[in-house]
Amino acid sequence: MRISEVNIYPVKPQDGLIAFASVVVDDHLYLSSIAVYTRLDGSYRLLYPTKKLGERILNLFHPISREASKQIEDAIFKKCYEILQRSIEDETTYGSQTI
Repeated sequence: MRISEVNIYPVKPQDGLIAFASVVVDDHLYLSSIAVYTRLDGSYRLLYPTKKLGERILNLFHPISREASKQIEDAIFKKCYEILQRSIEDETTYGSQTI
């Protein structure tokens, strides 16, 4: 399995939710609305989309193997860390300047 594209859509943090992510798998499958949450230790965790029908909650999609889950997590977490690092650098660069 190959993750060919990862997009992160930051949101205003709420109850640990910091972003939504989308990935393209093997250039054939687009998966979106993957929620990215922060944990208390600063690491990230993913929640895959669900839909509630009456009393039932249906999983729309999720990885069924540890290998697939690990590849998706690694790709999304890497992109999140890149965005976070860029944000910190921008804040450091512009934080001391008067605009």
